[in-house]
Amino acid sequence: MPYDLQSEARMRDHTTDPSPHAIVIGSGFGGLAAAVRLGARGWRVTILEKLDAAGGRAYVFRQDGFTFDAGPTIITAPYLLEELWALAGRNLTQDIDLRAMDPFYLIRFDDGEVMRCSADLDVTRAEVARIAPQDSAGFERFILESERIFRVAFADLADKPFHSLASLISAAPDLIRLKGYRTVYSRVCDYFTSDKLRVAFSFHPLLIGGNPMTTTAYYCLIAHLERLHGVHYAMGGMGALVQGILNLAIRLGGAIRYNAEVKRIITDGRSAKGVELADGERLAADIVVSNADVAWTYSKLLQDYPRRRWTDRKIARARYSMSLFVWYFGTKRRYEDVYHHTMVLGPRYQELLHDIFTRKHLAEDFSLYLHRPTATDNSLAPSGCDSFYVLAPVPHLGSGVDWAKHAEPYRQAIEKRLEETVLPGLGEALVTSRMITPQDFQDRLLSVNGAAFALEPQLFQSAWFRPHNISEEVQGLYLVGAGTHPGAGVPGVISSAKVLDQLVPHGDTLSRS
Repeated sequence: MPYDLQSEARMRDHTTDPSPHAIVIGSGFGGLAAAVRLGARGWRVTILEKLDAAGGRAYVFRQDGFTFDAGPTIITAPYLLEELWALAGRNLTQDIDLRAMDPFYLIRFDDGEVMRCSADLDVTRAEVARIAPQDSAGFERFILESERIFRVAFADLADKPFHSLASLISAAPDLIRLKGYRTVYSRVCDYFTSDKLRVAFSFHPLLIGGNPMTTTAYYCLIAHLERLHGVHYAMGGMGALVQGILNLAIRLGGAIRYNAEVKRIITDGRSAKGVELADGERLAADIVVSNADVAWTYSKLLQDYPRRRWTDRKIARARYSMSLFVWYFGTKRRYEDVYHHTMVLGPRYQELLHDIFTRKHLAEDFSLYLHRPTATDNSLAPSGCDSFYVLAPVPHLGSGVDWAKHAEPYRQAIEKRLEETVLPGLGEALVTSRMITPQDFQDRLLSVNGAAFALEPQLFQSAWFRPHNISEEVQGLYLVGAGTHPGAGVPGVISSAKVLDQLVPHGDTLSRS
């Protein structure tokens, strides 16, 4: 049974606590994980959240009896969550009900053929043999290579600091040996001749904002990560997981303030000393941890600070991830033959990616990720109804698209595509609807260019080349979340807090300034 959060929260008085104070800007998964780790190390933590509830990109929308996870929906490394619960003296299973998904997801190709991507290698082998028997041997080689990359690029490096040039130099031999200088798509083409299988085994970088045609081949590791740790769903939705981690932070003495937008980070010479809120209030801190968008942190929260590396010019020239168009909708009927996770692919792959990432052109066709959580969890919709979210990768705001004009026609085009493929009669079944666009990512989530995943995970925007977890500009400022090392995705942002844990001194060893 969940513990009594209110009684736990009353155990510590934050106005008299002499522990050194850490301010965490933002309550996304990275910020919440950072708050737990700092609390476990003796810090008094205050989380400042711009919105009216926790979660950041993992915010929860509720309307007309339906519950919609705004952002991430997949959990692929539950051991990272188990570590957070252990730090707070609890077991993950006490508070969170994780359900393994098998198959992980279905891929519906444009011609209607469906591929099951399963935790069972024999099932996936059979799918490969059915679709392209000539690629069976290549599949066996690919899964071995994916495991080799995983052991180095994730197991060994994802939770290690990359703030020194020496760390990059020490990793260089593995980069060369594992051909990390190649792209995901080019490496996948080494193993598969079938266009369908090349898509099925190379699309994963899109889950963390990367273009498979340009993202470092290190991200081939995702295939092994899924098989090793599984793909899971948290009953109650990702909002239940957000609340669960927040409860841990509060249990460890932390506090959270909502509707508390940070206007700037206050500095004294070279050191961060606290923050100023949008309403003018100032809060002192011994350290500041930003889970805000990294480009926003440097260009806005340190707008007047004389930055040497992450200057406005460098931030403007950086390459940003694509954005997302997400449509949340509920139906008055159930679609029992629609799986929990389904990729509904369009007629183009390389060309569509070129439109999104290079041309920054809003194409008329699209590939979609359809999430039907009520396939597993009936609590998210009224009885007899289904809750859905469908996501389309789109260019970030550098495209110049006027989303106030294009959002509804784009939604209608997606509705038509879904009705023609997997959701017959959708238009008549709709009972509730809402959408978010790249403009919302910029205006609501303060993400530069409306990028959904911060900086694009290219080779020269990864590891040492990415903004460091310990700020190169300001002492006492640390970064967690998608824009710093190791990168986007739930495992990545939670791992960024694990990196932070190795950089910040133990709170009990410091005296409050």
